[in-house]
Amino acid sequence: MMDVQYLENEDIYKSVILNGIFGAKESVWIATANVKDLQIEEGRKYISILKLFRDLCGRGVELRILHSGIPSEAYLRDFKKYELRKEENFVMRRCLRVHFKCVLIDGNKLFIGSPNLTGAGLGAKGKNRRNFEIGILTDSDELIKNVRSLFLRIWDGEVCSKCGRRRICYVPLEEPA
Repeated sequence: MMDVQYLENEDIYKSVILNGIFGAKESVWIATANVKDLQIEEGRKYISILKLFRDLCGRGVELRILHSGIPSEAYLRDFKKYELRKEENFVMRRCLRVHFKCVLIDGNKLFIGSPNLTGAGLGAKGKNRRNFEIGILTDSDELIKNVRSLFLRIWDGEVCSKCGRRRICYVPLEEPA
């Protein structure tokens, strides 16, 4: 039992990506403000995280990404390359107000922290080129319950009717085309 573990910088990448998402068996839910091309290690080379997402979907893992910013060009190029739009288990939804960052793996391992879904945040950027980031990794039922509840309220559109930004939100919970 880990309860709560403090992480920073490249330890986040190792714990969340390499020792977390890579081994997901059921689900990966990610909330992030920004979505950019993110490279990860696969053996002796670096690949787009979208290849990993495609492979996870092929194993039946459900992937949800809740984000606010428009994904980068490189991300969208790889999104098309790996044909993730065709994957039933992969869904991205955009809400302009999402700014919290978390990764929930298999409903029982939660990361909450500062990094976005970017190379310099959660990705494998070099030690002297990455952002300075902090976060916690936990298996706390209470924290998981609370974060899961917030994620689902946004994901399911429960907050849309009372949102003060509806005027500029042309397509609530927009998914990439």
